[in-house]
Amino acid sequence: MKSKIKKLENTLIFCMKTVLYLLIFVTFYWTYARKNFQLLNISRTTMVVIATYIIMSYMFLSIYGRYDIGKRKSKPIVYSLVLTAIFTDVFAMLSLSIMNTNENNNKVFQLERPWLLVPIIAVQVVFILIFVYGGNKLYFMIYDPEQCLIITSSRQSLSEIARGVFKYKLQYEVKKACDYRVDKLRDYILQSDTVFIYDVPIKERTEIVEFCYQNMKNVYFNPDMHDVLERTSKHYILDDVSMFGNYSKGLTLEQRFIKRVMDIALSVIALVITSPLALIAAIAIKAEDKGSVIFKQNRATRDGLIFSVYKFRTMREDVDNYSYVENDDRVTKVGKVLRKYRIDEIPQFVNVLKGEMSVVGPRPEMLANIFNYTSELPEFEYRLRVKAGITGYAQIAGKYNTSPRDKLILDLMYIEEYSFWLDIKLLFQTFMVLFKKDSTEGFHEISEGMEYEDYVGQEQ
Repeated sequence: MKSKIKKLENTLIFCMKTVLYLLIFVTFYWTYARKNFQLLNISRTTMVVIATYIIMSYMFLSIYGRYDIGKRKSKPIVYSLVLTAIFTDVFAMLSLSIMNTNENNNKVFQLERPWLLVPIIAVQVVFILIFVYGGNKLYFMIYDPEQCLIITSSRQSLSEIARGVFKYKLQYEVKKACDYRVDKLRDYILQSDTVFIYDVPIKERTEIVEFCYQNMKNVYFNPDMHDVLERTSKHYILDDVSMFGNYSKGLTLEQRFIKRVMDIALSVIALVITSPLALIAAIAIKAEDKGSVIFKQNRATRDGLIFSVYKFRTMREDVDNYSYVENDDRVTKVGKVLRKYRIDEIPQFVNVLKGEMSVVGPRPEMLANIFNYTSELPEFEYRLRVKAGITGYAQIAGKYNTSPRDKLILDLMYIEEYSFWLDIKLLFQTFMVLFKKDSTEGFHEISEGMEYEDYVGQEQ
């Protein structure tokens, strides 16, 4: 029975996805059609609202992620679809409001019953919860976890990759972990469904990937510097010779201008909107220990220029200054709340207005961290090719304690793939950070309390 269902996997998921998307759309459209009867007929308003809903849905699904059960955990999928539904509903409601501004409806522009969005979104959330949790439960009833092999170069590297893989126990079952230099490596690969390669030299990694491809094994590997360059290169044909070309010149003058205009506009809007929240935060900080409200610290931005970053103070003033760690007792009670919801970073919009930072860009690291990271990873300085940012690829996809190498790769991918659309995507994806409990997770020993009994070291 399971084997027959597996053959229909793509069809089954497609049907579930289609039904869910239709239910989300019908919930919005039917609710507003009850008060706007022109939506029940073929009209310009009908076509515009439907087109807006489809376009906005597609755009936000590409930003947040689709109904990919079996690939992601249920909560991230729920968050993605809920945010997509909320933004799509708002834009569709705005388009309806614009279309209803005419002689037959509203003489002047006004929002079309915005309070209806509350019950609409509530019903949509129910549908999303049912389809996501039900879909994932059904998927993992049918599919067993993939039998996995982890290939690394050391126990420390194993600790780093295991932290990620072990969080997906329904998808992956790690049967063995080994050093890439063991004699029986190919036998271990043949006994596995999926292979994870982490922190393995490029030459050896390439050989392992080719062997996995030859034997039709799923393979994942962490990217290196040359992978980022290859990913962002363009294909050229010189006469009849295929070549990849990469032009590393940083942002163009036009891109810098557009980015600066967007930074100024977003910073002004953000400071105005968050001013009540900032005032409450300032009062709470002052009331707790009578100390200073704003914390200043030297950070590095584009071309290594040093500037003072502004934050709401979240730690006691009489403590040593070093990176946040797990269960840090230096953090105040108010500071815990500010850090959890990223409220402490609101003053950085002033840095953006001053031109020291951008809204989107690599995280402005402490100078001590830059020195330490660069001594181990000289290419870490490439992050300074653009201005530091409040949010960015590494801040969204990574965590506070993400390894320097992984931060570097994420930041380099942003720099090399920069576009106005990428900045827009990352701005909207920043909302997802609010739902990540571990996004502000401090540094700690990941392998603590974990056993690697199946780890096979280098065989001499």
